[in-house]
Amino acid sequence: MRIHILGICGTFMGGLALLARAQGHEVRGSDANVYPPMSSQLARAGIGLCEGYRPDHLQPDPDLVIIGNALARGNPAVEYILDRGLPYTSGPQWLAEHVLRDRWVLAVAGTHGKTTTAGVLAWILERAGLQPGFLIGGVPVNFAESARLGAGRCFVVEADEYDSAFFDKRSKFVHYRPGILVLNNLEFDHADIFPDLAAIERQFHHLVRTVPSTGRILCRGGDVHLRAVLEMGCWTPVERFALEDEDPGAEWTARDLAPDGARFRVCRGAECTAPVSWPLLGRHNVANALAAVAAAVHAGVALERAVEYLGAFRGIHRRLELRGEVNGVRVYDDFAHHPTAIAATLEGLRRHIGRSRLIALLEPRSNTMRMGVQRDRLAAALERADRVLFYRTPGLAWDPQAALAPLGERAEVFDEVQAMIDRVAARARPGDCVVVMSNGGFAGIHERLLGALEHASSAPVAS
Repeated sequence: MRIHILGICGTFMGGLALLARAQGHEVRGSDANVYPPMSSQLARAGIGLCEGYRPDHLQPDPDLVIIGNALARGNPAVEYILDRGLPYTSGPQWLAEHVLRDRWVLAVAGTHGKTTTAGVLAWILERAGLQPGFLIGGVPVNFAESARLGAGRCFVVEADEYDSAFFDKRSKFVHYRPGILVLNNLEFDHADIFPDLAAIERQFHHLVRTVPSTGRILCRGGDVHLRAVLEMGCWTPVERFALEDEDPGAEWTARDLAPDGARFRVCRGAECTAPVSWPLLGRHNVANALAAVAAAVHAGVALERAVEYLGAFRGIHRRLELRGEVNGVRVYDDFAHHPTAIAATLEGLRRHIGRSRLIALLEPRSNTMRMGVQRDRLAAALERADRVLFYRTPGLAWDPQAALAPLGERAEVFDEVQAMIDRVAARARPGDCVVVMSNGGFAGIHERLLGALEHASSAPVAS
């Protein structure tokens, strides 16, 4: 079958492309925004990419078009498909019908931590010899790909609450029918499609309704919004997981945490494992690991083995990923784009680096951030940074200078990415940590910044 994917460079749609290719289909796609790591991953797989959404990209007519949720009526490719009567479907529906139907699905849902949790879970199952399939909204370093069919019965999927397509406004995850469901957390996000938190809770309850009574729901203890979802009705056994100081009565707890989260013990009731050391930072990632271990145990992996495999997990690209170090200045890339995620990233890094200077660069790219829905929380989220450089993207609907005013002189607002790069390169000194936070390409700022730091370190000193 010849399949064309619209929006193919999105993390979800790019993963679908890999799965379809692995099934033997001829796959190509179109996208308006092409940048690594997804573009590189698709190129390695030999999947053709077309820049933009011109109708001629769809010629000759494919057998099926999978349409991403970023595309709307009025898009030239969408209008061509409808006018020509071409067969089309949404990404989640194609995944459910062609990949998940005969698999035991382990789904990871929540506002934050889905990608890391799903990546850790897939890795544990892989090391345990279960040969899982997976579709993750990022590229785990251990796998070097975001999706794989796998030969085993288990399939791990990152279960996103965003809508499915312009013609299907249900959340993606209602298509997946999981046997094991992880609920990491829940708060307001995606303000472009959800009017309020209650609307998101309703979608999460639709997901809860699909889990069989023979399955399992693993829910973050102490999350009041998840509790509200389950109180709407639940027909599946529920187990809670939490850090010990959050919910000591939870069935799964993490204890004896190092301040930066790089060392801890996993406990199931009174049974505790030996301490585990791993390269990820932050209390939020400890919670992610705890959820993944609990899910893996319910998939048949021994607790001691699951914890042992954590130590070999190397993280996810773009999740506090060290992109390079120049003259003692480390540059990290992070996907954080919500105040809660921003605060968690900076807190974990601060506890790891101690008194070293922490410089945060932020691009408000997500729809929720651009709309300014959470602007009043932004300054507090950035409190752990010594310096904050904020990129005022074109068309931003709010005043970042006013929002960042509580940070005083620590915060600066820029209208050009190059000006941010120049400022960091001029002022950075050995021992500094620079973390770039965006859920997009940020105009290639990471490599440009490393190049500027290299140039600054090699420039002759004026006499």
